Amino acid sequence: MPPSILFAVIWLGWIVSWMLAALWSARTEKRITTWETSASRAAIVIGAILLFYAGRRASAEARLWHVGLAGGYALAALTLAGVAFAWWARIHLGKLWSSAVARKQDHRIIDTGPYALVRHPIYTGLIVAIVATALAQGAIAGCLGAALVAVGLWLKARAEERFLADELGEDVYGAYRRRVPMLLPFLPNR
Repeated sequence: MPPSILFAVIWLGWIVSWMLAALWSARTEKRITTWETSASRAAIVIGAILLFYAGRRASAEARLWHVGLAGGYALAALTLAGVAFAWWARIHLGKLWSSAVARKQDHRIIDTGPYALVRHPIYTGLIVAIVATALAQGAIAGCLGAALVAVGLWLKARAEERFLADELGEDVYGAYRRRVPMLLPFLPNR
């Protein structure tokens, strides 16, 4: 199976399974919408369009680099690893997961599993997967799309940080924030 098909299977599998898993979530008690959540949503949608449509449509001549077959397989494996990390976090979070910045019924801090490595492991996994996909494409549109998605996820993480500190208390969430980095494991916190 060529790497291009692997990327399609990985992303289609993620999209379908992620949507189905949305049915398994606790009741939302409070949801917020801010300029950051709106901007993050727009950046993610526009970035995904650039990555998955424009980036895939780039002709061979328009590519900045070619990764070759071995590079394509390696980057497909990295994409799969990023998606798997996001899924590990989603499963570990259980019914507390939400697509929006929200407080769920019985909301609490989860600080084990992938949440012991980073505070937003779903975003970390998706950023790894998106960047690997863009690198495999080697197209300007794909790289720009990956950057927009990463910025969108970072904006959403920042909005979640403030929301969780307000909802769970700065003493509780602040202690977690001081122990665990936001998106990049093994780096200083904050």
